[in-house]
Parts: sequence; structure tokens; C-alpha cells
Amino acid sequence: MPNIRPLCPELAQKAKDELHEVPERLDEDLAALRAWLAKCPHLKVRSDDQHLVMFLRGAKHSLERAKEKIDLYYTLRTALPELMRNRNPFDPKLAALMRMGTAVPLPNTEGPASPRIVLIRPGLYDPAQFTIQDVFRYNSMMSDIMMKDDDQLGIAGQVGILDLANTTMAHFLQFSPTFVKKVTMLSQEGSPLRLKGFHYVNTPSGFEMVYNLFKNFLNEKNRSRLHVHGSNMESLYDHIPKRLLPKEYGGDAGPIQDVVDTWVKKIEAHADFFKQEEQYGTDEKRRPGRPKNAENLFGIEGSFRKLEVD
Repeated sequence: MPNIRPLCPELAQKAKDELHEVPERLDEDLAALRAWLAKCPHLKVRSDDQHLVMFLRGAKHSLERAKEKIDLYYTLRTALPELMRNRNPFDPKLAALMRMGTAVPLPNTEGPASPRIVLIRPGLYDPAQFTIQDVFRYNSMMSDIMMKDDDQLGIAGQVGILDLANTTMAHFLQFSPTFVKKVTMLSQEGSPLRLKGFHYVNTPSGFEMVYNLFKNFLNEKNRSRLHVHGSNMESLYDHIPKRLLPKEYGGDAGPIQDVVDTWVKKIEAHADFFKQEEQYGTDEKRRPGRPKNAENLFGIEGSFRKLEVD
């Protein structure tokens, strides 16, 4: 039997119905992935059962798709050191973002097999003090811990709430087309997680510029899962019950600061994990065939160069 966490009955049923999971086949599929990894000299990856099962689930148990996901996941992490390296929770900038709670997973979900909800609040940080790379580096730390520990996220997916209260044009100008392409590739093609919905609230003027940029890089399925509510919280409640939201959003789930404080402790406790993560990625000199780099992954020297916002 694979060395993975047992699932509650509801989550096991969802894995079977939506991801085509057959528990009796996991050992065979894990062995096949490890045999493939042994033939990939360019890849250095975490290869424990739990980590590899996350990719099988993200690929709905297609071995070929799981291989593609693993390769791209580690390729992008190597190609984007500004987002995925030097993730020390005690770094002053990252520690400040953690304590602000610019992004936090909410503790409650609609049911044991419902998507995890993540609240993102970019209006809390000062764009004169923090780059967008700092912010996404912190977000990636939170996301990595969730991927490691949260089977509900890996099986049921995630729903995002992007609260744009107090964001300014200075925030939006941090989003160049190249950067948007990088993070959408990282979160869409290069992630084993499923996006089940994304909700925009408290949208200011200027929001459309970044919204349209992101939409352009999303596939049709993910585009159909975007919802813009403006300042209409009742519209948000139609999708996410009030009882799951913090009191600052009219909900019943207590103050948001309690969630933030819990996550600060959790991320700090993972300092050694993030040190270990530095060793994983790709060595493009050893990749069979054509190496992959920022230029051929993102077209940085191509069509986006002229569109970048100073």
C-alpha cells in the first residue's frame, strides 16, 4: 500500500468520481512514475508517495499527463527563481507580508469534500515597499504548504476570493504582461491543483486592465469560473456561504487576524522545508532534447517586450 494519508469517505468518493482514482492501482502507478523519473536526468524532485499522488490526482490519474505536470512544475520553479527561491519565512519582507495576511486559506469549507477557499488581499501591502515578486513568493510558500498537507485542496480544488479594497493604480502597474503570463502558467499548466472558482470583490477603477490581462492567458474552462461582484457582497454569498467567511466580510467565521496568526506560525515552522525545496528543480543542461528557459517558456524576448509597463 502507498504511504499516503487516508481519505475521509466523502473525499475518497470525490477522488473516485471526479479524478478516476482506483486505490488498488496506486502502487502500480507510483512505480511507473518512479521508473520514468529514473530516466529523466534533468529532474530532481520530491519523490515520496504523497507528493507523487498529488500529481496523479491533478492529472485525473492519467500517467502521461502526470509526467507532463511534474516536468513543467519543476521546470517553471527553476525558470522563476524570483518567485520560487530564497523563501525564508524570517526574511523581513516575507515576514511582513505574512503578518499582514495578504493571502490566507480560510479554515472552513462547505463540506468535507468541498473546495478550499483562499482569501487574497493585495490592498494591504504598499507597492512602494514590496514588489509583486515579493508578494507571489509569499503566496507560493502558503500554496506549497497546502499542497503538502491538504488532501481536500488536492482533490476538491480551490476557490479564490480576490479583495481589491484599497488597491491603487500603483498596484496594477506592477502587473506587466510578461509577469501575468508567468504566474498564470505557474498556476494553470504548471500546477496539480484545480481552480474551481475565482471571485473579485471591491473592484476599483483600473481593475479591468489587469483582469483582461489575466483572462487572456487563462484557458476557456478557467475563464468561465471567474466572477466579478464589485461591492455586492450578497452576490458573493450566492457562491460562498456567509458562515464560511470572516466577520470582516459579513460572515460567521471569526476575525481574519486569528487565521493570519495561525498561518504565520505554520509558515515559520516550515523554514527547514523551504530550505530543502531549494535543491529541487531541473538541470537544463541534462535535459534530453532542447533545454527549456525563460525565453522559450514565456517569450520574454518576443511579443511581450514592447508591451511591458515601465
